[in-house]
Formats: sequence, C-alpha cells, structure tokens
Amino acid sequence: MNIGVEKIDTHEGIVIKAFLDSGAMGMFMDKQMAARYGFKLQKLERPLVVRNVDGTNNSRGAITHQVECNVFYKGYMERMRMDVCDLGKTEVILEMPWLAAHNPEINWETVMGDQREFDLETRVTTNGNNKTPRCFTVVH
Repeated sequence: MNIGVEKIDTHEGIVIKAFLDSGAMGMFMDKQMAARYGFKLQKLERPLVVRNVDGTNNSRGAITHQVECNVFYKGYMERMRMDVCDLGKTEVILEMPWLAAHNPEINWETVMGDQREFDLETRVTTNGNNKTPRCFTVVH
C-alpha cells in the first residue's frame, strides 16, 4: 500500500510502500530509509529491547530512536511517531490500530500472493518495566 511520509522540520515528502501488519502493535520505520531521506531521529529515553518469538534477543539490536512525521493516505493526514529499527526490505510497518482507524481496501488475493514471496519474521519488543509486548513482522 502506498502512503506519503513527510518530514516535520522541512515538510519534504516521499511516497513509499508501507507493509500492513494486523499483528503489529506499533508503527515502525526502517533505519536505512530514515537515514537515506534525512528524517530527524529522536533518541528514546530507554531502548526498546527487540526479542525473537522464542524469547532470545534479536541480533539486530534494540530500538533506540523514533521519528515524528506526517503520514498521508487517501487525502487524510496524521502526525505520528514511528520506532526506528532495521526492517530489511520494508520501509514502514503500519499497526493494527492504524488499520482499524483507516480501514484501507485490501485485495486479499493480491496480498496473499505477494506474501508467498517473502520470508516473514515476527519480533516482540518490551520497553523496560512495561512488560506489554509489542509485536511486528519483518519482511526479508
């Protein structure tokens, strides 16, 4: 699904392909994408530890920064914060609450056809004393 993402400080925007993840409980932007387009990183007070489904620490490390940006979809604009992490080939992951709020039209035959081409890895994060897991899927 294509969305517009705009930097808050310069209002420069790009159109990217976002990955919809109905199991995600966070919004995520790829580290390399944020650097390539010059998004201003904001350091988190406490890193978010990224764990694999089996409970082990993910080899790509903790989430230490986030980005504030404007997201555009079908004439609607929303300012949001995205955790910045290594997403491989994926540039942005949109979470379940975003999906519920915007209810995009999805052709499941096309989506499921595309899914077969990817190796999916589910990650779980927790933030310090907050033991509520946040799950997201990374496309390789």
